[in-house]
Amino acid sequence: MESVESTEEGNNSGVLAMIERIGSVVVPIGVALYAVLYLGVEQMYGVFNISPQQAGIDQSVLLGRLMGTLILLLLVVVPLLGLVVGIGWLADRVTRGAVGRITAAIRRRPWVAALIAALWCGATYWGLLDLLGGLDLAAMVVVAVGLGVLTFLVPFRLLRRKPVGRAGMKVLTGALTGIGLGFLLILQMMTGAGKVQETGQANDLLPFVGFQDQWTVIKNAEDDKPLYEGRWMMLLGESEGTYVFYDCDKLETFRRPIETTNLGSIQLQPKREAGYRCGTLAEQDEQDGQDEQDGQDEQDEQDEQAE
Repeated sequence: MESVESTEEGNNSGVLAMIERIGSVVVPIGVALYAVLYLGVEQMYGVFNISPQQAGIDQSVLLGRLMGTLILLLLVVVPLLGLVVGIGWLADRVTRGAVGRITAAIRRRPWVAALIAALWCGATYWGLLDLLGGLDLAAMVVVAVGLGVLTFLVPFRLLRRKPVGRAGMKVLTGALTGIGLGFLLILQMMTGAGKVQETGQANDLLPFVGFQDQWTVIKNAEDDKPLYEGRWMMLLGESEGTYVFYDCDKLETFRRPIETTNLGSIQLQPKREAGYRCGTLAEQDEQDGQDEQDGQDEQDEQDEQAE
């Protein structure tokens, strides 16, 4: 009876230890990812030449918009972690404990574990290098590997001497993983914002990071008549008594006071016909200006010849 109880206690302690290890990595990843995400929001709205504050986006608003996204992410991550644990358990059973012995052997060799963690931390800078640009694939691999070996290998080896050091290494690795994922997300957010600026349609990622793909017709508050030829404008946000709009046709971002502006018909994530793109009126205005300049130059040349 006592042996059965001790076996159950051992199994429970093993499960709790696994959950503790997963939590010690997942929590830093989530915290670091959220911290970097606000930088991504700044870059995303910077495509439209405004700051998140001018669109009414602060930390509290961002957290509120992302709450549903965090819940969906949690619903995806939890089964994924369970699947990984199940695959690991199955692989250990199929190999008759070989996987577990290999893992234990790696954990007992500090230099090997430190090297794996160092290479992983170096790889987390991939997103930052990709965001900065200017490096090809081979150069990015060399920089990531060199950065990991030169800066993380020895400190991680020293941290593995004591349990508190191993815990600190897990937290640092998780934080750098979250930051690396954050920079990759920033790159995708900037790409998505550029697509909105060019095509007037957001991708599937932007709504999940708090960007509202909302379009409206602007009307005069005095007579409720449509302004700007009744064209659809993207409503980027509102702050300090003003609306911030993006004119897709002219590629311009402008502000209007709320008290003099009515919002007419509103569409959320409107569907565009194939081949639709922004900037048609901007190109027309540029062409008209060029034609006017050419006409003026021709007139000046005729006047010089007449003199």
